[in-house]
Amino acid sequence: MSVDRRNFLRRATAIAAGVGVGFSWQQALARSNRKEYATTNQSQESSGAPTMVSTWNHGMPANEAGFESLANGGTALDMIEAGARIVEADSTGQSVGLGGLPDRDGFVTLDACIMDHMQNAGSVCFVQNVAHPLSLARKVMENTPHVMLAGAGAEQYARELNMPNSPLLTEASKKAWKKWRVESNYAPKINIENHDTIGLLALDQKGRLAGGCTTSGVAFKMHGRVGDSPIIGAGLYVDGAIGGATATGLGEAVMKTVGSFLVVELMRQGAKAQEACEEAVHRIMKAMPVENLQVGYLALGKDGSVGGHAIHSGFNYALHRPDPEDSNSIVGQLIDASNG
Repeated sequence: MSVDRRNFLRRATAIAAGVGVGFSWQQALARSNRKEYATTNQSQESSGAPTMVSTWNHGMPANEAGFESLANGGTALDMIEAGARIVEADSTGQSVGLGGLPDRDGFVTLDACIMDHMQNAGSVCFVQNVAHPLSLARKVMENTPHVMLAGAGAEQYARELNMPNSPLLTEASKKAWKKWRVESNYAPKINIENHDTIGLLALDQKGRLAGGCTTSGVAFKMHGRVGDSPIIGAGLYVDGAIGGATATGLGEAVMKTVGSFLVVELMRQGAKAQEACEEAVHRIMKAMPVENLQVGYLALGKDGSVGGHAIHSGFNYALHRPDPEDSNSIVGQLIDASNG
């Protein structure tokens, strides 16, 4: 497929929340006596054409970079890395990577992971002064016998790979941190800190799936805190025969429910991508107070089907596919995946 950046069609589409119907696989879960919910159905069906989905608004440029990589001969895994690097290098969003909001002690610490269709995985956590932690996670996956490297050990490996030492705290983020230190009544707000993550899922023209997740974590967290994003099965999970899923929001809730693995496992049992995301969200809603807690899931099936769902309104994701009327162009949509 030949795709040129000049041919990209950026079509931002906000899809209003609606009320869906019950799950087609309810009988399989009836024995659990689970509570039924009225849910939003934003499932996007596909015949399996190359597809890329990424969380939040910054998923739009990430997906574009991913398809550029595909056009240049890349794989689904290359799409993930290319998309992540765009967001990691953007200092203006005070989000992922450079310019991310620091922890309570003023340090920007990063987490990331990546996974391919063969269930190979790499991860790094509590990394400082590495501008592209997802690229480092890929090196862990491809070049070491390990899955995860942490802290100083991950930073040492980055130096061995000649990755530059990159200070990550910008003046804007430092100013926000100083303001937070003064405001002793500060409390986290949903859909604010949650934008500190981008989760990415991709399907290439050969049917290969891959996923990635990269984050600066919850703003002003305790020094040393690691969330769900670098945890395989929590923030990200990919099974090349079934599909992939990624999470955004409060990582502690995702880790407690092993959310991304749950989404893929539900898909294995017959749930559609959308249904699986909804059920994973409802597991959290039943298990813990969610008034001030946001979690969203995004899923991509082997067939190209897409689903997304969240506890509260405000969660969206970017979806890009080849234009059915012009295979040399890409259609991009920004989709509201809120429950609210």
